[in-house]
Amino acid sequence: MPFKGSLHFLAACAVCAAISACGLLPDFGGSGMSTHELANLNLQMGVRYLDLGMLEVAKEKLDTAYDLESGNPETLNALAVFYERTKDDAQAADFYQAAIGKDPDNYSTKNNYGRFLCERGKYEKGMAMLQEALDSPMNQRPWLALSNIGSCLVLQNDPAKGEEYLRRALFANPAYPPALQEMLKISYNNQQYMSARAFLERFLSVAKHTPDTLWYGFQTERALGNRQAAENYKEQLLINFPTSPEALKAKTAISK
Repeated sequence: MPFKGSLHFLAACAVCAAISACGLLPDFGGSGMSTHELANLNLQMGVRYLDLGMLEVAKEKLDTAYDLESGNPETLNALAVFYERTKDDAQAADFYQAAIGKDPDNYSTKNNYGRFLCERGKYEKGMAMLQEALDSPMNQRPWLALSNIGSCLVLQNDPAKGEEYLRRALFANPAYPPALQEMLKISYNNQQYMSARAFLERFLSVAKHTPDTLWYGFQTERALGNRQAAENYKEQLLINFPTSPEALKAKTAISK
């Protein structure tokens, strides 16, 4: 599955680095800021909180941004991601479509929506949307669409073609975590265990473990006969993600 540990797909929404997610939020009502400036500030804060997984306050800020400026496509895109995160697919789809309607040339939103569609089995429409994102002359981050196209092809049981796109994504950005994670899985499934280990090492140099990477690390080291390394991965999985499906699988794999 494509990497979901961060909002890498919200490339169109700039995050205000000066905002502290741990501090108290100031009241800008009497600041003399314009409605547009207030909307943009709330959008930036909402995206930041969403990236940190603070969903309740993220929703508050994004709703405020929407109330102030309902036609802003970046706000619509961010709300789509919020609803996707909270598993409200109907609302997410509505906001993705609204964002594209407001800004049909926004490759970032098309990339997001195409990935969303592919993950829900709507491959033809999703692939078309991703291809539009990739072909956009404004797209300066082609690895996003390339990686999502690769993942979509894997979901359609075409891992060989998917690998081509994932390798193109990594050629464009060698440190892109979602593409590295997908290549880890492809390598393992092809019984290329040393390659799988290498992709996992590259992933860990730029991102933190997910239940998926720990599971494949566990399985890869078992396949290579490195029992201690495999047990280390399993222990991390059980401690850090005890309720994940991967942890449950690891428990049943103990006796194998």
